Amino acid sequence: MVKDAQLSYYFVKFWYNKIRLMDQGTALSILKENQNERGISKWNEKPAKRGGLESFGIGLTVLRKLAKKIGRDHDLALELWQSDIYDAKILALLIDDPKQITREQAEIQVDQVKIGHLAHVFSSCDAALAKTEFTQDLALEWIHSTSSVRKSCGYGLIYELSKSKKKNAPDEKFFEDIVHHIESNFHKESISVQGSMGGALLGIGKRSAPLNRITLNFAKATGPIELESEGEYCEPLNLEKHLTSDYIRKKLELDNEK
Repeated sequence: MVKDAQLSYYFVKFWYNKIRLMDQGTALSILKENQNERGISKWNEKPAKRGGLESFGIGLTVLRKLAKKIGRDHDLALELWQSDIYDAKILALLIDDPKQITREQAEIQVDQVKIGHLAHVFSSCDAALAKTEFTQDLALEWIHSTSSVRKSCGYGLIYELSKSKKKNAPDEKFFEDIVHHIESNFHKESISVQGSMGGALLGIGKRSAPLNRITLNFAKATGPIELESEGEYCEPLNLEKHLTSDYIRKKLELDNEK
């Protein structure tokens, strides 16, 4: 019996180590192999916007493909998040395990988000945080925060929630309340937060015909929303145009009147 138990222990240990071949060093090597010189040049052109991070210049599409190959790995995600490489942090957000992410981890990491696109991926882009069981509560807490970063991330989570078709997804009243909250606070916020509000409204307005109507009312009254450009021209978000597109009208079975 003792020998059998020992054999079982070593068997499990062997397979754990075999599965856990993807450590931080290996992951960073993979990122380096996929580095993009053009992306690196663009990154280096904006020293003030880098947040003290280096980059391999890899685009989000490629990082998503790499994340899919690696799979969920909470321990590796925590290791990569500690890196001073931007691409590694993005990869960490994509491969983390929503079932193992805690509120404490989310609060620590949001305080470490320093640059715009990192904050965007942190709360949106199908990253792991938006898939946790506490996403809805966290989003509400953050949009009422005094921190602009938390507010932006909170609205990013709202956008992700607006796409959910799960049984436990927020009801219509939840999203109506978000629209009214944005209406009351939009002009008080910074451009970065307004941009995140716009993203949330875009998702909400695509969810149902009633939500489309109240979101469209706001869009018509407000006009195109300026987006934080980080030194480059960024076309304003035209909510009205997006919410009245032929695709959305057909999807929500709206009438043919513009």
